[in-house]
Amino acid sequence: MALNIPGLVATIVFYAIMLATGIWAAWKTKKEEKNANRSEVAMVGGRNMNIFVGLFTTTATWVGGGYINGTSEIVYLPTRGLAWVVAPVGYLLAFIIGGLFFVKPMRSKSYVTMMDPLQETYGNTMGTLLFLPTLIGDVFWFAAILSALGATMSVILDIRGYLAIIISACTVILYTLLGGLYSVAYTDVIQLVFMMVSLWTCVPFALLNSATESIYYTAVNELYQVPWIGKLETEYLGRWLDELLYVALGSIPWQIYFQRVLAASSSRQARLTSYFAGFGCVFMVIPSVLIGAVAASTDWNQTSYGLPTPNERGESSMILPIVLQYLCPTYVSVAGLGAIAAAVMSSADSALLSASSMLAHNIYRKILRKKATEKEVVCIMRVSMVVFGAAAAGLAFLSNSVYDLWFLSGELVYALLFPQLCCVLFVPNTNTYGSAAGFLFGFLLRLLAGEPSLKIPPVIHYPGCSLVDGVYVQLFPFKTFTMLLTLGTIIAVSYLVAFLFKRNILPHGWDVCSVIKESEASVPLPELDEQAGLQINIVYINPIEIHT
Repeated sequence: MALNIPGLVATIVFYAIMLATGIWAAWKTKKEEKNANRSEVAMVGGRNMNIFVGLFTTTATWVGGGYINGTSEIVYLPTRGLAWVVAPVGYLLAFIIGGLFFVKPMRSKSYVTMMDPLQETYGNTMGTLLFLPTLIGDVFWFAAILSALGATMSVILDIRGYLAIIISACTVILYTLLGGLYSVAYTDVIQLVFMMVSLWTCVPFALLNSATESIYYTAVNELYQVPWIGKLETEYLGRWLDELLYVALGSIPWQIYFQRVLAASSSRQARLTSYFAGFGCVFMVIPSVLIGAVAASTDWNQTSYGLPTPNERGESSMILPIVLQYLCPTYVSVAGLGAIAAAVMSSADSALLSASSMLAHNIYRKILRKKATEKEVVCIMRVSMVVFGAAAAGLAFLSNSVYDLWFLSGELVYALLFPQLCCVLFVPNTNTYGSAAGFLFGFLLRLLAGEPSLKIPPVIHYPGCSLVDGVYVQLFPFKTFTMLLTLGTIIAVSYLVAFLFKRNILPHGWDVCSVIKESEASVPLPELDEQAGLQINIVYINPIEIHT
C-alpha cells in the first residue's frame, strides 16, 4: 500500500485548523485576563463560558477516540455485541447524576479544580495522595488515545505510527498551552462538528458496500459470525451491571468533567449543559454502532482486506479504521480519518489541561509555594503540559499496555476517588483519618481482586470467579463492591476516630491531623460530674459572700 497523499494533505489541513483555533483562543484569553485572575482564565475560562460552547465542550468530555473506536469494536466482537455497549448509557447517567447532585455544590463555592474540596476537608497532604490516581489516569488516557491514533493513521495513510503520535502530541500540547481552556473549548466545537459530519458521511457507503449484508438481518441471524446484537447470559449479569455503574459513577470524579462545568457562567447553565451533553454522547456514538454492525455483517473475502477476518487477525481494536479503509471510497475514508483525529484531540487536550491545572493550582500554589503569583502558576501549568505531553507520547509506544494501565487507573479513580468526593460534598464531619483509611483499604481490595490484562492473579476470589483459558475472570461486581466498602470505611473510621478523641479515650496529642478542635473536645464523664458539683457549690457560696 502506497502513501495516501490526499489523506495526508487533509490531515495536515485539519491540524492547521486546530492550531489556528488555538492561536485565536490565546488572543481571547489575553482579553479575558484583564477582567479576571490569569490562572483562572487558563483553567476555567474566567467562568463565563456561553451555553453553546459549553454544550459542545462538555459533550467532548467523554466523546473521544476510545469512545468511538471502542464502541465499534465491542459491537463487532462475536463474544460481546451491542448488548455489552454500556458506555453511551453510562455516560448519559453520569452527566445526569453529575448535573443533579455534583454541579451545584462545586460551582456555587467557586472551586477551580475537583481537588479543592478534598484539600479543604482533608488537608493538603491527603489531597496530594488523592491527586495521584487522577494524574496517572489523565496521562495514561492521553497516551492510550495517541496510541489509537497512531494505529489508525498507519492503516489509512500508510505512515509510521510513531510519526502520527509525535505530530499529534505536539499539536495538542501547542494549542492547549497557548489558550488554556478556551483552546480546549473552541477546538471541541470544531472537532465535534467535524466528527459528526465525517462519520455520518461514511456510514451510508459502508452500509451499501456489495460485500456487506443487511445489518437488520445479521442483528438476529448468524451469517459470517454470531448476531451483532449480542446477548447477556444470566451469569454475566453482575459483571454487566458492574461495568455500567463503573462508567456511570466512575466518570464523575474527573477534572476533565469539572473544568467544563466550573467554567459555566452560572450553576443553572452548568446543570443544563451537563444534562444535554449526556444525550449528545448517545447521539455521537450512533455511527460507531452502525460501523461495528457493518463489520460483523461483511464477507471480508470479497474485500481487498481478505481472510482471515479482523477478529481472527487480532485487529478488532482497529475495526473502525479498517471499515473506513476497505468498505468506503478513498475520499470518504479520509473524512473518517479526520473524524478519528478530531475525536482523539477532543480527549487529549482536556486530559492535558486537567493534569496540569491540578498540579499548578493544588500542588504548586497550595503546597509548594503558597505566595506564588498568577504569572508563576500559569508558567508552572505550561511547563507541566510539556512534561505530561512528552510522557504520554513516550508511553503511547507501549500500545495495548497503555490501555490496560489506563483501565486500571480508571478503576482506582472509581473505587478510591468517587467515595472521597461524595463524602466531602454530602457527608458532614468526615475527616483525614477516614479518608486515609478508605484510600488504603480500597486500594488494597482492588489490587487483591487481580487484573488479567496486567497478569496480576486474584488473591480474593469473589463469588462466580472462574478460570477461563487459564485466566481468572471475576463475574461478581467487585468494582462497585470495592467502591461501596471504601465509602463505608471513610464514614465509619471518621466518626469512630472523632468519637474516641472527643471522649478522651485517645489522647489529643495523638491527633496528628488536627481534626478535633479544642472547643469540640469533651471531658470524661467522672470529671464532668465533679465539675458540675463544683459549679453548684460556687453558685450557692457566691451570693452569701456578696451579701456579707
